[in-house]
Amino acid sequence: MGRTSRMFDSWTRGRSLQAFSDSYRPFDRQKEFHESNAKYRLFGGAAGPGKTTALLWEAIGQAREVAGCDTLLLRRTYPELESSLISQFRRDVPRSMYKSYNESKHVVTWKNGSTTRFGYCRNESDVYQYQGAEFLFIGIDELTHFTLKQWQFLTSRNRCPARVYSDGENAGKTIVPCMAGATNPGNIGHAWVKALWVDKEVPAGFERSGYRASDYEFIRARLDDNPIYANDLDYRRTLESLPEHLRRAFLDGDWNVFAGQYFGIFDYGRHTVRPEEIRLEPWWPRWVSIDWGFQHPSAVYWHCAVPVDSRQSSVFSSERGSPQRWAGHSAQNASSSSPNENCELNTENRLIVTYREFVQNGLSPRMLAQAIAERSGREAISEVFLSPDAFAHRTSESSIAEQLGDVLVVNGLPRPAPADDDRISGWQLMYQMLESNAWLISEDCEKLIECLPQLVHDERRKEDIRKVEGDDSADAARYGLVSGGRLAGVGPAFGPARAGQAPPFYSPGSAPPFVHGMPLDEQIARRVSATDPTSRAIHYQRLETEARKQSRPKPLPHRRG
Repeated sequence: MGRTSRMFDSWTRGRSLQAFSDSYRPFDRQKEFHESNAKYRLFGGAAGPGKTTALLWEAIGQAREVAGCDTLLLRRTYPELESSLISQFRRDVPRSMYKSYNESKHVVTWKNGSTTRFGYCRNESDVYQYQGAEFLFIGIDELTHFTLKQWQFLTSRNRCPARVYSDGENAGKTIVPCMAGATNPGNIGHAWVKALWVDKEVPAGFERSGYRASDYEFIRARLDDNPIYANDLDYRRTLESLPEHLRRAFLDGDWNVFAGQYFGIFDYGRHTVRPEEIRLEPWWPRWVSIDWGFQHPSAVYWHCAVPVDSRQSSVFSSERGSPQRWAGHSAQNASSSSPNENCELNTENRLIVTYREFVQNGLSPRMLAQAIAERSGREAISEVFLSPDAFAHRTSESSIAEQLGDVLVVNGLPRPAPADDDRISGWQLMYQMLESNAWLISEDCEKLIECLPQLVHDERRKEDIRKVEGDDSADAARYGLVSGGRLAGVGPAFGPARAGQAPPFYSPGSAPPFVHGMPLDEQIARRVSATDPTSRAIHYQRLETEARKQSRPKPLPHRRG
């Protein structure tokens, strides 16, 4: 496929495309990207080598070189598209170079009849909007934000009718479609992108017979390869000050830093929801989860238990579609294949929506509590779950939990209870809820959405997640799902035996295990809902018995012989 190389030579010699040399002078690594003959190219690795710029001008060059063709540039979401590719196009491409730009459709029409379309694929199914289209070139910025299925479908749109160049240096040469991606390591697509381009291996879900390593070329670029940033000490310091795993990814372009992703299943379009799409009724249970920090950020999340069943017409706005799609089970399979055969909640499935985020460091306990109260407004918050260490850690005469609680109670919110801090079962529950579509996260929760794809298995304890700087959001969300799950009717999940199923529902009258660090009387009082004195006494006695059984040490096994 020498076409790309010859086309690039025509840019730099400034023949019929003199405007390109005035507006875009590629440096060495960008030039290597343009000259590559591979069908599928990947450019970048580290931050700052001019990846987006190279991708934009590759699409422009091919559209101008081949009359009447279509090219496509993609990002995962529209805000990302607007702030990168479209912004650079408006800033760097002279108006005299193109015929028109349709602002509403984001389509550039060039003077030779070719087009360049700017698009985005927020949900995995959004790629099907291009079904039936043909693009000579498809460029995907931040490729690791996309799933393998999205990439595979788009390769089927990378085609054009058999054509040859009619004049010039390329006369008689075949026009060959190609694709390119630009990205840093990390995010949801890290594993499959690394496999195809870096490791030259077939990723899971990819037909081995359809893979030819020679089709894939990785043009590795680092900050030093961009003369604009190579000597920018301020930008370099910014990258060097990132947490270690992000520094290794963005400054060094290290693809091994995210090996062993824990939440590789997490997908932006599948597990997130736009704030305007959420309809939360005021009587649905809501609770707050907090991971306390001072030097490290305090992370706070608001959650709501949303009932979803076949009798409801809309839990979310019509734009999102049928609510059954987002339930832990569908109403159809709930009755036939239930994790708890005796569960009376089978006909009314629930999911948890995490709808608000507050992450900030340097706040005293009372300042944090006031910020939580202000953001909660008049919402009926049922529970506040706080990291257990805050009940033991004292900054003055009172513990962190006591200081938080004093301010929360004054503002009409519950006093904090210790969150369940079983890390392994908590991460498993989070994974299982993502797998079964039982957890949705509002796009307002930017830190949490950014954090989840970066978490990897702990090498010393495979079932756990390696602790890294910036994981506060994941810890706070875990507290909310595990400890608050009983408000949503969701119980703890344990391990791969339940893969593909939603977490089990609590049957009426059952309850999650008692937690350490909170007075037993208070835990029991929170669970007794009866108002009749006799019923309350019966329930209280039963819960006391359950608590004693739970805390009773297990007998040692008998020795034989």
